[in-house]
Amino acid sequence: MSDDLLTWVVAALEVLAAAGIAGFWITWFRQPHDEPWLPAGYVDHEAAFVFPDTVLSIVLVLGAGLQVAEQPAGRSLGLVAAGMLAFLGVLDLAYFARTGLFRRERGGLANVAVVASVLTLSVILAVRFV
Repeated sequence: MSDDLLTWVVAALEVLAAAGIAGFWITWFRQPHDEPWLPAGYVDHEAAFVFPDTVLSIVLVLGAGLQVAEQPAGRSLGLVAAGMLAFLGVLDLAYFARTGLFRRERGGLANVAVVASVLTLSVILAVRFV
């Protein structure tokens, strides 16, 4: 087990992100998504991300565990997660910007928070493990 505080902090951020992703989807599927301003195809577009987000969550949790256990694969999984987070964050950034979902009246603050959090964790993991 690692005695490095930064390793534990980064691992905790990874686990917290995985829990946040799970919480997002649990909440998302319980909502009707019938706002008239939602872009056409919104539900189909978003629902397609359940699988990659699930894979990302698994990679985050496994990476965190292996990092704390001081296994070399933990660093590799941290970098994989960084790449996945960067891709998903940039994709959300582009989609939300293109469809007006950053506007305050369309949940923009929450969407900004999601994108900023995802991209920030991507940078943290990339800097930590490169």
